[in-house]
Amino acid sequence: VQLQASGGGLVQAGGSLRLSCAASGRTFSNYAMGWFRQAPGKEREFVAVISWSGDSTFYADFVKGRVTISRDNAKSTVYLQMNSLKPDDTAVYYCAAASSWYGPNTRAMDYWGKGTLVTVSS
Repeated sequence: VQLQASGGGLVQAGGSLRLSCAASGRTFSNYAMGWFRQAPGKEREFVAVISWSGDSTFYADFVKGRVTISRDNAKSTVYLQMNSLKPDDTAVYYCAAASSWYGPNTRAMDYWGKGTLVTVSS
């Protein structure tokens, strides 16, 4: 699976962004999809994950209520709608695909995209 994330950019605190991740190469609906992020000087961390069908989603505590993950299997695309952004959300955001689903513990991703930079100014 090839993954291409887009939609990052510079936004003021309190603003919104929608990230997209387009997949190609394999059957998109066979994979759970996740978003992760890596802030400067920090390790990559989990943000959200969505099941193959889209009927189950899980979020990191620090984004709950502000972020929504969704997918469109017909378009082979996963989205991350981010609202009420904070400067601490500044990071490179990566989408990833997982062939195995472990619900909220889905972390072992098989494929990774290159990431898109989100910068939140105060």
